Amino acid sequence: MWDWTFAWEILPKLARGFVVTMQATFGGFAIAAVLGLIWALMRRSRVRAVSTVAGGIVEFVRSTPLLVQLFFLYYALPDFGLRMSALTTGVLGLGLHYSAYLAEIYRAGIDGVSKGQWEAAFSLNFSRAQTWMLVILPQAIPPIIPALGNRLIALFKETPLLAAITVMEVLLTAREVGDTHFSYLEPYTAVGVFFLIASIVSNVFVRALEKRYGSVAASA
Repeated sequence: MWDWTFAWEILPKLARGFVVTMQATFGGFAIAAVLGLIWALMRRSRVRAVSTVAGGIVEFVRSTPLLVQLFFLYYALPDFGLRMSALTTGVLGLGLHYSAYLAEIYRAGIDGVSKGQWEAAFSLNFSRAQTWMLVILPQAIPPIIPALGNRLIALFKETPLLAAITVMEVLLTAREVGDTHFSYLEPYTAVGVFFLIASIVSNVFVRALEKRYGSVAASA
């Protein structure tokens, strides 16, 4: 039966685990956002070798499971002398995996910029870097912000996989509490409530972004 006293007693420990979950979420997404843009720009490179390598990396990452990638980073890389903490490995794994998906979102945003914008920048004698920074990216990013938000939510929902490499996020914390007290109903229910509340808040935020930037994209 449900024990409210036990539920309140374990809540602070689960909350600490949820903080780790959020650290992994935002840390991983920050890496994904930067790497994804790099992959997208590399795929548009005039140097065929660069675009081919970037395309190969994106397709490989998208075609292999996140859990396999996490196991490789955590258990195989030490054989090459590269050791990282479980949390660092988890953040890197999430970032690398989702960078492949964000690369495609960036690509769609860049492709949505009209050809006339490129021509206008060329006529103004902008360098390639100036064209990207001052003309293309400021127009490509706003319309894809809702899609980026959806990927952030998807990444958040996959953080429980980090328990497989011993990251003490909220799910592994709940299992540890359950193993210690031989009671799993309260900790796992609390984890579900944590994820439900965070997902609802995130969805409301993303819908607001869609309403705002969707209108921007439509008027562009």
